[in-house]
Amino acid sequence: MRLFRAFLAASSGVTSRLDVLLKESSGISLDDYEVLVFLSEAADQRLRMSELSNHLLHSRSRLTQRVDRLVKRGLVEREKCDSDARGTWAVLTPLGMSELEKAAPRHLEHVRTYLFDQLQAGETAELADVLERLAAAARTAN
Repeated sequence: MRLFRAFLAASSGVTSRLDVLLKESSGISLDDYEVLVFLSEAADQRLRMSELSNHLLHSRSRLTQRVDRLVKRGLVEREKCDSDARGTWAVLTPLGMSELEKAAPRHLEHVRTYLFDQLQAGETAELADVLERLAAAARTAN
């Protein structure tokens, strides 16, 4: 129980703090930033909505709402998939890339402060291994 409570407190606390700081410094929520990062790392800076949903471990309806917000701000565009009439691409716009590039340095400072600076030597790789295993198990369950 101690481990579970600590996991919840750390995950929720760090995520909430990073969200507040990111909104203050760039006007982008952590959820929206996450979408922009995945799109920026994808080939041609585009992902099918179904792929993006799998990366984020969110329901498609929740992702649709997130992408709607980004489209309204001009940070992402939706494009129909030529090879699949049911499919839709989420595409990072030049403005979206610019906003991500502006937000990233400050956000990374905050990540360092609230995550990396809290770890002792040698804990980073070990913690990454454990968290990746947990995330993989969650993806498999969906």
